Amino acid sequence: MVYLAFSVMCLIFGTTFLAIKWGIDAGLPPFFGGGLRFFLAGLILYSFMLWRGRATLSLLLRKEMMLTGLGLTFGTFASLYWAEQYVSSGIAAVLSATGPIMILLLGSVTLRTKVNPLALAGCLLGFGGVLLLLLPGVADPVGPLWISACLIILVGEVFYAGGALYSKQVANRFKEVSPIALNAAQMMYGGAGLLLISLFTEKVHGDSLLNPHALYSLLYLIVIGSMVAHSLFYWLVVKTTPLFPSTWLYISPVIALAIGTVLYKEPVSLTTLIGVLVILTGLILVNAPALRQLLRRKPSVPKAEQLQS
Repeated sequence: MVYLAFSVMCLIFGTTFLAIKWGIDAGLPPFFGGGLRFFLAGLILYSFMLWRGRATLSLLLRKEMMLTGLGLTFGTFASLYWAEQYVSSGIAAVLSATGPIMILLLGSVTLRTKVNPLALAGCLLGFGGVLLLLLPGVADPVGPLWISACLIILVGEVFYAGGALYSKQVANRFKEVSPIALNAAQMMYGGAGLLLISLFTEKVHGDSLLNPHALYSLLYLIVIGSMVAHSLFYWLVVKTTPLFPSTWLYISPVIALAIGTVLYKEPVSLTTLIGVLVILTGLILVNAPALRQLLRRKPSVPKAEQLQS
């Protein structure tokens, strides 16, 4: 059951990037679509947790929820949704996989955590892979805009890193609260922020919401991408270890790249494939100590640890 849940989660996370692209191409304004997705998903999940007695309304008044939502949802997905207007879903997925590298670097700067040589080599290798990904856009006539979108995704991952580091502190402060409730609360705040920026920067037309492709994309991202996948993630955290479900980062970008190529005819060059391989190799080196620890354990062993990320 654990491996089935993990496989489904990886597949879902791998398809969300194409679902975002599909909705944007169908005319759904990026900030509005992202805001609606996360606010509604968070609202439904939080309402369920309230009904189960696993959360209280007072939690929504805590500044920690707003600050976590600013990093994990607003900053991360404002960048991603905007950028997917100009880059393929596969490239967006691979660049988004640099999150752990950003966490390592940001943690070393802000928390003064020591970076071992292997992890540092992984960071350098990962950014080398990013440069390889950017090469095709340099020679393209629309290169500057394409490159800007790629860089914006990386900026979003810096927001994600800050939110992830801060959320660990928040989880320790709210140990009595379900991680699912904490995640739902931050999604609501992040989604509200995206809707607010949409109000000032986008014109939302009813026709775009009535477009079947846009509607299907939005429903898929709300129900499957946000509610089901994140619930599977936290279920796996409880049943295994916090690290095991996080290894989706090594699998889902490859799935996203393949699905985008097969279903959406997104072009993939040899340079891109080499860049993907280099980034994933760097990612493995960054997490090498934790991965070695994971390989010594059986993922099916129940563990009561919970993680808010």
